[in-house]
Amino acid sequence: MDGDQLRALCAVVDTGTFDAAAATLHITPSAVSQRIKALERQTGQVLVQRTRPCRATEAGQVLLSAARRFAEIESDVALALDRISTAPLRVAVNADSLATWFTPVLAGAARWPDTELRLRVEDEQLTHRLLTSGEVIAAVTTATRTSPGCRSTRLGSIRYLPVASPSLWHGDPPSAEQLAALPAVCFDEKDRITDDFLAGLGNPCPARRHFVPSPQAYLSAVEAGLGWGMVPTLMTDEPLRSGRILRLHPGHVDVTLHWQCWALHTPRLERLTELVLEAARELDVPAR
Repeated sequence: MDGDQLRALCAVVDTGTFDAAAATLHITPSAVSQRIKALERQTGQVLVQRTRPCRATEAGQVLLSAARRFAEIESDVALALDRISTAPLRVAVNADSLATWFTPVLAGAARWPDTELRLRVEDEQLTHRLLTSGEVIAAVTTATRTSPGCRSTRLGSIRYLPVASPSLWHGDPPSAEQLAALPAVCFDEKDRITDDFLAGLGNPCPARRHFVPSPQAYLSAVEAGLGWGMVPTLMTDEPLRSGRILRLHPGHVDVTLHWQCWALHTPRLERLTELVLEAARELDVPAR
């Protein structure tokens, strides 16, 4: 297998069709097909599901991961030879991190003329899957087990507080039964933070669950009285001081995050990792 074949595999999976991959690579769809078939002959396995969109098979995911690594090394070689490259750095990050402590990473990346940052937003419990599959080069994750071929660094913890609008609740902390009678706001169907908090109260089931999959809109929904919710302390200080929300219960949930990335020490990945670790200093859990 060669670099052209690996680039064809990445292009087909990234764009979803052979035609779109051909346009990206500036070759014909027939040439893309020939390169994929050549890879499949060499490996003895089907690598791409010919569906719409095209997807990598299990074997294809293994090769895709290798292809991404090859592209990263190739890009850094180009930089070493003083040829400007804008090969993308694909990173998976959870929405709450992206909306809060991760922001300085974006400011830092704005000064890199050699890099396109491609962020994938996913639940922090699932981002490591994108790393394992080779879809991203690095991930902010709750996974404590280091993915194969990767390295891991603990970042710190985000503390989530149960808060509500005074229009929804005021007075003493609600009992488990009272809490169950109140509507809850969750991020999406994959959000486990609300359930983790409720587990410590005997697992009461909220009468209603609203799903608001945006950190800023989530806080706005809680402030509006749509329901109570688990909000990061990185976003609660001002709303608590102003009285727009109140702390519903003295309990909390701490979510510990890790930075996992490929075990490559290329200049761009090292630069990105340094930025992330610096930004993550904000993650020290406050005494609240």
